[in-house]
Formats: sequence, C-alpha cells, structure tokens
Amino acid sequence: MLTKNLDADPDEANRTKTVKIHAIRILVSLAIACGLLDAEQTRAAAGPGKSAFVFDAVGYLHRWSTNHQHEFTPEGQEDLEKWSDMITINVYPDAHDGEALGTKANAVLKNYKSHKGRVLRTDSVPRTPDRPAEHFIAVVFGRPNFIEVAFARFKLMDGIGCSIVYSHRIYGEKVGDQMSAWLKNNGVEKEKALMEWKAVPSPASLNEASGQ
Repeated sequence: MLTKNLDADPDEANRTKTVKIHAIRILVSLAIACGLLDAEQTRAAAGPGKSAFVFDAVGYLHRWSTNHQHEFTPEGQEDLEKWSDMITINVYPDAHDGEALGTKANAVLKNYKSHKGRVLRTDSVPRTPDRPAEHFIAVVFGRPNFIEVAFARFKLMDGIGCSIVYSHRIYGEKVGDQMSAWLKNNGVEKEKALMEWKAVPSPASLNEASGQ
C-alpha cells in the first residue's frame, strides 16, 4: 500500500520505535511513520515460487513480514518498490471480538485520513448468528510519481482481528484519469472479490509461513 503500516496494528505503533518504509505503501507506511519500528523483518526470496494463495484468479507469493504484517504480490512483481498489485494482511492479536475489530477499523480510517488519503467508500456488514460483523474501507492516495488505491476488509479469523488489504498502483505523473478509469472498470469487482474471499490465510498459517 501507499504508506507502509497505515493499516498495521494502531496499538503496535505505540509500542515500537523503528520504521521500515516501502516507498509508496503510503497506506501502510505511515502508520509506521507514527512509530512502527525496531523489529526483525523477514523477506521472502524474490525468485519464482509457490503461490501462498489465489485471490481473484491470481496467485500471490509471500514477499515480506514484520510486526504481524504480511505482504504478497503476484509472480513478476518481486520488487516491493515498484509493484502493481499487492495483498497485505495485518493481524491484530489483541482484537478478539466485534467491538475491538471496529475500534481497529476506525483507527486505520483515521490514519488514512490524517495522511491525506481520499476515502472513496466505507461500509459495514452487520453481525449474523453465524458470522461476526465486518468492515470495509476504500481509499486512494496520490503521490508525485504514482497513485495507489487500497481496499481494506476487516474481519475476525479464528477469533483474531485481521485486515486484508488489496492495493493497486499506477505509476507516472498526472495519472488520475487512468486510476479513475481503472476504478470504473474494476472497483466494484475487486471489492466484491475481497469481501467474498473465503480462502484468506489464517493468522496461524501466516506466522508459520513467515517464520514469526
């Protein structure tokens, strides 16, 4: 995402003091700027490998993990300074119910806004007898050399709060029209795919895959 760690655990940012920023992940990188740092970081090999999962008919490989945050990109997008599509999964270990998850989502939304993100849409899926409530945020960040849009889904998995964020970037100057066209052609479909995605990796499998 645009800024690295904007959708990372808002509380974790207050507990650590070292930051690692991936250029535009402006979405996730600014939460870090708020204080996320000083943790062992794990990078996956940049070469071809087995997909960790498939999202919207595209395989994604694990690239990087730290502080309960895990990043994945498709094959051919190994360079984390210049990618087009990314899935970021953030685990919030202290969020174990709907109220705590909602608090995390609101904190991330606040981070997005404070870092000049333009919120395109927010939504909540009410709780049902067999499914906890979920939340959704769509936001776009503009930078001098690219624009990034991020779709964030907040849900409980195995009783632990998580956010699953799909991000898409378009590089270049004055690419607003291109992003507008991309959103018109793909925005609704990507949101639907994200909110209906059932094969999201569990927190336990994420920790195992990243060696955390």
